[in-house]
Amino acid sequence: MSSRFDLHSGMECPNANNKPVIKPTSNNISEIVSKFAKVCKFKSIGVFSSEIPTLHHLHKPIYNDAPVIENSSSSSAGGDDASEDTKKCYGDDNDACVSLEIMRVFDTVSALKLAYLQLQQAHIPYDPHKIVAADDKVVAELEKLCKFKREYKEKQYNRKVQLDASHRAEMEAKEVFLGKLKSQNSDKDSEILRLKQELEDLDMGNKAMEEKIKRIGLEKRKASSVLSVTKFQDVFRAASKSIHDFAKPLISLMKASGWDLDVAAKAIEDEAVYAKRSDKKYAFEAYIARRMFHGVRLTSYNLGDIMKSDDPIDALIENPDSEFAKFCQKKYLLVVHPTMEETFFGNMDHRTFILSGRHPRTEFYQLFAKMAKWVWVLQGSARAIDPDATLFSVNRGSNFCNLYMESVEEERGSSVISDDEERAKYKVEFMVMPGFRIGQTLMKSRVYVSKS
Repeated sequence: MSSRFDLHSGMECPNANNKPVIKPTSNNISEIVSKFAKVCKFKSIGVFSSEIPTLHHLHKPIYNDAPVIENSSSSSAGGDDASEDTKKCYGDDNDACVSLEIMRVFDTVSALKLAYLQLQQAHIPYDPHKIVAADDKVVAELEKLCKFKREYKEKQYNRKVQLDASHRAEMEAKEVFLGKLKSQNSDKDSEILRLKQELEDLDMGNKAMEEKIKRIGLEKRKASSVLSVTKFQDVFRAASKSIHDFAKPLISLMKASGWDLDVAAKAIEDEAVYAKRSDKKYAFEAYIARRMFHGVRLTSYNLGDIMKSDDPIDALIENPDSEFAKFCQKKYLLVVHPTMEETFFGNMDHRTFILSGRHPRTEFYQLFAKMAKWVWVLQGSARAIDPDATLFSVNRGSNFCNLYMESVEEERGSSVISDDEERAKYKVEFMVMPGFRIGQTLMKSRVYVSKS
C-alpha cells in the first residue's frame, strides 16, 4: 500500500496529483469535522464472527431517498460518480446541492464505520486477507472524505476568487462612475461661473438700459415740451429772438469791416421807408429770416436729439450726418455770403469746415447754430401739434392788419397804431418774421410798417 493511516494519531489525506493542499479558510470546516467526530466515536471492541451474523444494516445510505441519486450503493462505492455529481452540484449554488453534499459526507462516514468494524472483526480470528481488505476499504473511505474536503476547499476558494473579482469589477465600475460624477461636477462649476458672468453682464446691461431709458424719457419730456400751443408760442418767440441776436454781431462785423450799412440795407429792401435810421437793422433781420425760412416745408420729425443739448454744437459734433447738421450747413452757406465771411475774418475757414461736414466751435458760428436750432424746432413742431398747421407770410405794400400782424415797434412798448383809423394808414414795408396758424391759434407775423 502506498499509504497507511494511524487511526490513533489522526488522518492524513493522500494527494495523488501532488497538488498543494488548500488550507481551509471558513469556519464551516470546523462544524463539519465536529459532526464527523460525533458520528465517529469508535470504541475498541473485540467480537466473534458468530456473534455478528451480518453488518449490512450499518451500510444503509443516509441519502438513499434523495431524488437526485438513483443507486445509493454506487454512490458509496464508486468515487468517480460521486465526484461527477459533486461537480454538478458545485455548479449550482442552491440549498438542495448543499443538503446533498452533507448527506454524502455522512454516508461516507457510515461506510467508514462499517469498514472499521470489519477491520476489527478480521482480527478475531486473525485473518490477514480480511485485515488487508478491510484496511483498503477504510483507506478508500478516508480518501473519499479527503476528496470531499479538497473539493469543499476548492469551492470556497473559487467563491472567494469570484467574489474578489466581482468586488474589483464593482469597484472599477464605481471608480468610473465617480470619474463621471467629478467630470459632471467640474462641468457644473464651469456652468455656474459662466452663469455668474452672464448675470453680471445682464446686470450691467440692465443698468445701461435704465440709464438709456431715463435719458430717452428726458429727451421725450424735452421734445414734448414743444408739443403744445403754449410751448410753440415760446419757441416762436425764441426763434424770433435768436434771429435778432444773430443780426447784432453780423451788423457789428459789417461795420468793423468797413461796410456801408445804408447801402447794404438798401440792397436788401430797395424801396423801404424808415421812420429813423436805426430802424434799418430790421432789414438785416428780414434778410436773415427770409433765408432761414426759404424753401421750408412744415413736417413732423424727431426733436429729441436737438432738444437734449443746451449747446447745439454738441448735437452737431455727436451726429454730424443728422438732418439738423445738413440744415445748418445749407442755411449757413445761404445766409453768410463768401464775400461777407472773407471781409469779416480775412479767410473762409468757416466755410471750408462746414463744406467738409464739420462745425467750428467759434462764437460767431455758435450764435448761428443757436438760431438754426430754434428755426429747426419751430418748423418741426408745428405739424406735430396740428397736422393742418400752416405758415404764412405778408407781402410788401399790404395794409396792416392787427389780426395777422404785429409791428416790430411794439416790442419796445410803443404802440404806433392806436386805433382802426390809424391802422388803415399804415402799410407793410417788409416782413421780419413769418406767422403760423395752429388750430384756432395764430402766431402773428412780425412786420415793419410805415405811414402811407
